[in-house]
Amino acid sequence: MKKALRVYGEMLRLVRRLPKDSRPYYAKYARENFVNYRDFDASDSKALNELFHRAYNHSLWVLNKYSVDESAAQKLKEICFHG
Repeated sequence: MKKALRVYGEMLRLVRRLPKDSRPYYAKYARENFVNYRDFDASDSKALNELFHRAYNHSLWVLNKYSVDESAAQKLKEICFHG
């Protein structure tokens, strides 16, 4: 749970790097996705790692969409892949 909250917090920090008019959409999108997975089985580490990797990859896609340097997601990468 603690790792999930760190991922969520870092994703919200990345949302602040997006253009102002797109921030509310992506902040809401991130929150809705984390809420949808809150009942996820925390003992299934393989499935959790897949979710974290998907969150990271999706974040890169969004950053690239708005021409934000991928290096902004370095901390998210560290959290998602190393924990």
